[in-house]
Amino acid sequence: MTNHLKLALPQLAPKWLSRDEGLAQVIETIEAASKETADLIVFSESFLPGYPFWLDGTGGANFDNDRQKAIFAHYSDQAVTIEDGHLDAVCAALKAADMACYLGLIERPRNRTGHSLYCSYVYIDKTGTVQSIHRKLQPTYEERLVWSPGDGHGLVTHALGDFTVGGLNCWENWMPLARAALYGQGEDLHVMGWPGSDRNTRDLTPVLAKEGRSYCVSVSAIMRPSDVRDDTPFAEEIRASLSEMPANGGSCVAAPDGSWVLEPLIGETGLRYCELDPAFVRRERQNFDPAGHYSRPDVTQLTVDRRRQTTTVFRD
Repeated sequence: MTNHLKLALPQLAPKWLSRDEGLAQVIETIEAASKETADLIVFSESFLPGYPFWLDGTGGANFDNDRQKAIFAHYSDQAVTIEDGHLDAVCAALKAADMACYLGLIERPRNRTGHSLYCSYVYIDKTGTVQSIHRKLQPTYEERLVWSPGDGHGLVTHALGDFTVGGLNCWENWMPLARAALYGQGEDLHVMGWPGSDRNTRDLTPVLAKEGRSYCVSVSAIMRPSDVRDDTPFAEEIRASLSEMPANGGSCVAAPDGSWVLEPLIGETGLRYCELDPAFVRRERQNFDPAGHYSRPDVTQLTVDRRRQTTTVFRD
């Protein structure tokens, strides 16, 4: 007999660029999932306080531009500083629900001056304890205008019931060595956080499930011009620059053989659930285990530097 894991998969429209309302939304969603006795809930990339959708249409690359500075300053103000206690209420809600969580957020850490922003994926366990903060290794394309490159400190996995779970942000999931770093730690439940598009999730999710012989979860958000808040700097210009739906979701779950557990949800919000069976992983690992019996560490090995990077080291 094996213990199944119940997954809660929310596809939501974030409370865009409002940390406090976003935190309330996260807690409300956790409480809803607790009524279904979920073991793990996963949120999309940059869910708090939202993805920088303004960059494409408002001249995000214009240098020393007052408009871009004003929007960035607002974005920074709404970011999450974990050491300031911004996640305390979320941690308490998870502890009360006996539920673990992957939460995508824009982090403004004090140990990197307190002003630079990182796209981070945070794992909180069932006791409400933050166990890892993975800062996105390489922001993608225009994201580099607002997000800083992370480091390997968060390339870790976590035991959750009979599973070993790990997570990556968006296009990090295209990086073979980042995936290999998690495979090598026994990952058999892989979480992928996305800002929201089925063009990313529909193809890659089942492919990575088959590659890792693991369950693969993609969680995305919805974004519409109407989600731009009036208190956002240059709100009308941002709304006018956006397409009808710049993020259409696509959240889904694939089994270790690449078959769908939950097919991509397109163009609408919802909170879906599924049960994951660890015995399915063992069946598929019989013929292929990427970091186990099908690996050749005598020929190829991966070295991962998991030190948290900093510009200053003090010896007092």
